[in-house]
Amino acid sequence: MRPLMLQGHERSITRIKYNREGDLLFSCSKDQKPNVWYSLNGERLGTYDGHQGVVWCLDVDWTTTKLITGSGDMTTKVWDVEHGTVIASIPSKSSVRTCNFSYSGNQAAYSTDKAMGQNSELFLIDVRTVDASTADQSPILRLPMLQSKITSMLWGPLDETIITGHDNGQLSIWDVRKGREVNSVNDHTAGINDMQMYKDGTMFVTASKDTSAKLFDSETLMCLKTYKTERPVNSAAISPILDHVVLGGGQDAMEVTTTSTKAGKFDSRFFHLIYEEEFARLKGHFGPINSLAFHPDGKSFASGGEDGFVRVNTFDSTYFEPIFE
Repeated sequence: MRPLMLQGHERSITRIKYNREGDLLFSCSKDQKPNVWYSLNGERLGTYDGHQGVVWCLDVDWTTTKLITGSGDMTTKVWDVEHGTVIASIPSKSSVRTCNFSYSGNQAAYSTDKAMGQNSELFLIDVRTVDASTADQSPILRLPMLQSKITSMLWGPLDETIITGHDNGQLSIWDVRKGREVNSVNDHTAGINDMQMYKDGTMFVTASKDTSAKLFDSETLMCLKTYKTERPVNSAAISPILDHVVLGGGQDAMEVTTTSTKAGKFDSRFFHLIYEEEFARLKGHFGPINSLAFHPDGKSFASGGEDGFVRVNTFDSTYFEPIFE
């Protein structure tokens, strides 16, 4: 199980994403250039040049034709995946923390930070009509977040809802058509760093600063399972083929230099989805893991760390043998 080391970023990775087929892996980091790689051999296809600051988030639509990125330079950009050109650059009042295409790929949502006297806001745009003039048009929907800022966001099933995770640990579901909050729960006690949907959209996993990851029902927001660790969880992903969840974390970036890599803080940790038991750890990164993603075929996974590397690990045959029987 020799991992592929993808070296293309100068600073720490903020988010990695596979496209629907899994042949491409997109990564963005605190340098200004999102990258795209072949997931099979780790060869870099190209970069998307145009941002002036840290790129916090990215998403690719299901046809792999459009890419959306949100940046600390206070813009959201929509890119042509194939040519690496900017289709639209949408300015906002503060830095853009999350962005996601809807399942149909017809709409995209993005959220901004609470900063410089601006409240955190959630925006909705129609991607079908996106072009250079989109910057001057108003979004389809604009929802201000008065309590706390959005730190992670997902589209719910059938593009009817948006699920948001906040920095106070709150989870909310928003009805896109009515433009209002339908439900909210406070199962986490600290900020939610990452949320990832299961392949069929029925449930999603959250990763929180309160040192746990939790599995939620995506319609009722009922907490189904909890995966406890000793340190903040930065990212979590659900395997598409087995009942496994992988968690990645470590401590805050500012404490990294005071701890040894041998302390096992920077491992990918595998938990059983149903039994909540940890059954494996995988070393590799020299700093906290910031983002995790399973390949859509479930036979490999990728992790992006504070060390600026993306590592793609292919599972051995022993991984697929049942353990909890």
